[in-house]
Amino acid sequence: MSTLRDNWRVILLVVAVVASTFALFSPTVGGQPAVGEENSLTNVKYGLQLNGGTRIRAPLVGITAEDVEFENETDRVVEQQVAAELSDADAADVIARRGAESSTVEVTIENVTTDQLAAALDAAGYTHGEIRDGVTETTRQETVRVLQSKINEAGLSGGSVQQVTTATGEHFILIEVPNRDPSSVRELVGERGTVQIDIYHPTTQNGSRVYETREAVLTQADFTSIGTAQEPQTGGGSFVPVSVKDDPAPGFQQAVKETGLAQPGGTRCTYNDDPNTTEGCLLLVVNGEVVNAFGMSPSLADSMRNEEWAEAPSFQLQTRNTTEAQQVAINLRAGALPAKLDLSGDDGGTTSFISPTQGESFKSDSLLTGIVAVLAVAGVVFVRYGKPEVALPMIVTGLSEVYVLLGFAAAIGYPLDLSVIAGFIAVIGTGVDDLIIIADEVMAEGSVTSRKVFQSRFRRAFWVIGAAAATTIIAMSPLAVLSLGDLQGFAIFTILGVIVGVLVTRPAYGDILRLLLTEDR
Repeated sequence: MSTLRDNWRVILLVVAVVASTFALFSPTVGGQPAVGEENSLTNVKYGLQLNGGTRIRAPLVGITAEDVEFENETDRVVEQQVAAELSDADAADVIARRGAESSTVEVTIENVTTDQLAAALDAAGYTHGEIRDGVTETTRQETVRVLQSKINEAGLSGGSVQQVTTATGEHFILIEVPNRDPSSVRELVGERGTVQIDIYHPTTQNGSRVYETREAVLTQADFTSIGTAQEPQTGGGSFVPVSVKDDPAPGFQQAVKETGLAQPGGTRCTYNDDPNTTEGCLLLVVNGEVVNAFGMSPSLADSMRNEEWAEAPSFQLQTRNTTEAQQVAINLRAGALPAKLDLSGDDGGTTSFISPTQGESFKSDSLLTGIVAVLAVAGVVFVRYGKPEVALPMIVTGLSEVYVLLGFAAAIGYPLDLSVIAGFIAVIGTGVDDLIIIADEVMAEGSVTSRKVFQSRFRRAFWVIGAAAATTIIAMSPLAVLSLGDLQGFAIFTILGVIVGVLVTRPAYGDILRLLLTEDR
């Protein structure tokens, strides 16, 4: 029992190594593997640089007016009033937000200048402060959330979205998707992802038959359940089963009755063939484009007229093919982007692609670099001490530190890239350096005759190591917190390596040295 108590630091290191082994190799850890990692022996996930894929860095389209006086009007009314004063804009392109200190109005469409927004606010009767390029922090955070949801819904495992800020204060959205070409990623993230249902129906004006469109009778916010894209057994097109919330259901039911869609026998929609001769249609509009038009079956029309549909409001969104159905489902689940990404590249945005072949080359080069670093460190240690009982535990303990970090990365699903690999190599260097300090301090005054002498020397060495660790953590913390791209991964794993070293591996190495060098162990 006393042996376990005296060597608990070594036991803690063994537990950490066993836990890392479980995280690295257990099939219950890591979730669904990314494309290209299905046959991997470990749960380690690789980032863009090691797997290949697409990286997009782009600003958001928009301008913002600060310190806008809303008075007692609702945000929705403000959005409608401002949009009415701007050409080619509707209420969905304007975001009004009340803040504790300042209220803002954002316009998120292209080609609107600060002067035009100022004129629109003045015409709508709202006083305002400074008008600047760019959107608010809230809009950027919401954009990151929606884009991450779209990537997850599309099944792009390993894809990540984050906000990054340059040294000059410019804000960008950084998207990384392994194993995907730029065109498919741009297609997924380039559109705002709006989905709505319009009613297109014939009416009579001055004795003539004309068509009207009642827009947005259902929007994304009105759906409570979105199924997966399916193909009907009879063939022909695809559909997405959806359920509608209880609040908007009666209004939609009334709208299809008033416009004649819920007529006896239902309606037959021929909008895609000739929109000027069709009966009433429900239009499925995605990103402002009509992707399909469909009528209403007799049974659904009957339930609408009898006002039974609103008691269990659900139906199917018909599309022309499975690809469109999948896109509709993704957009409905993820929601609409509050602002579009500016993918033109005019404002500092970039798109880069690393081929899978190049990524494999980076993997092999990184592995080779790691092996060379380990061999170099091992050679220096053996030359320095010439004692296997000192050098071998030092090398094993230093490598176990990297192994524990790999297990941690696998457990949380953190993708490894070149910056993280650089962090591992830095951990090897700083870790072995600290272990050398311990060995030198313990052996500096000749042989260690007792545990008491060893503990005294070890404590002196540990104070030096602790001070160096604190300095490293303080120096690296800004890089770990700020969104500075690759530097963030390097800083995070360097800090984690220092913490694991101070709390686990350095004390364990001290216990191992005590067991090997002292007589009263």
